[in-house]
Amino acid sequence: MAGGEDQDQKTEGATPKKRREAAEQGDVLQSKELGTALVMLAGAGWLAVAGPWMLGACEDVLGRGLSFDHRVIEGFDPAGAIVSLTAPILLPLAVLFGMTLAAAIGAPALLGSLGFRSSAFAFKGGKLNPLSGIKRIFGLQGLVELGKSGLKIILLGAVGYWLLQRQLPSVMGMGGGDLRGGLVETGHVFTFAVLVMSLALAGIAGIDVPAQLIQRARRLRMSKQEIKDEHKESEGSPETKGNQKRRAREMLNGSARKAVKEATVILTNPTHFAVALRYRPGFDIAPIVVARGKDETAAAIRALADAEAVPILSYPQLTRALYFTTRAGQMVREDLYIAVATVLAFVFNLDRAMAEGVVQPQVDVPAAARFDEHGNAPAS
Repeated sequence: MAGGEDQDQKTEGATPKKRREAAEQGDVLQSKELGTALVMLAGAGWLAVAGPWMLGACEDVLGRGLSFDHRVIEGFDPAGAIVSLTAPILLPLAVLFGMTLAAAIGAPALLGSLGFRSSAFAFKGGKLNPLSGIKRIFGLQGLVELGKSGLKIILLGAVGYWLLQRQLPSVMGMGGGDLRGGLVETGHVFTFAVLVMSLALAGIAGIDVPAQLIQRARRLRMSKQEIKDEHKESEGSPETKGNQKRRAREMLNGSARKAVKEATVILTNPTHFAVALRYRPGFDIAPIVVARGKDETAAAIRALADAEAVPILSYPQLTRALYFTTRAGQMVREDLYIAVATVLAFVFNLDRAMAEGVVQPQVDVPAAARFDEHGNAPAS
């Protein structure tokens, strides 16, 4: 019972397939604080660089709009007047729009979640469930959002109070100067305030992004059973089989591929080792190891054998014995003849054995030929 419960507990990190499917469903890493901070920083940058430009354009528009002579009345053209008055301020506004748009797109791009996902727009009836909404509000996620909002209010309030205290003398003294100087000073104060507020938001985003990373990782956790089920499913998928066959072709050279195709049977460990045996009565004096491999090479041999319909049998002890005692192109060792002959006799009658439901025979490997997965010989 305890073992089953451990299998169902979500203690494992998400697999690449799980993360990919979650992203396709719209569950991506996102931070509203980062997006807001980047947009605010873009706005502060625009105020610092294009603010004087915008102020000059507004001044020019205001001056031309309030001055006219008889030519304006005689050639009255409302459309032309509107275009001539609005054109000077459209370009700096277009720059502001472009900067904020780039910042808005940059936030998800920095988090690796940029892209359109149509499935995220699909109707989800569960979102209309009021109980689910209450759970989101009063659950852990709701408490986290409440904490972030409180932190944001405290931090921005403190920054605002500091700015007010710092800039109060300058603001109070603006009335004693000319209008243009007062506007310029107001612009400097406003730009500085926006920049400081943006940096404060960036600090909040610096806390929020790691928190979102942790929350998403926890949300996508999988149980050991889910990982096993996914592995079984992927092992049987056409894509995985195609990749295995391609890897087999890439890893095995031409002679090895030909040897596997001509093999009588493939013996496996079943995962770490693979040995390809060939025995053609009347041609081969004794069974011959035509190919052998470990780990990735063994997987390539199995994949190629599966593609070529060569029988694959699991005999862990015999496979290790052949792997560690015989090289490719050599006949099997004499003390392994009986075990190999038993296997070959079963393979030669495989169709009948399958029809009659006969299971593969047990074989006895001599004690002197028993090796562990590291190739250590048995203790004498």
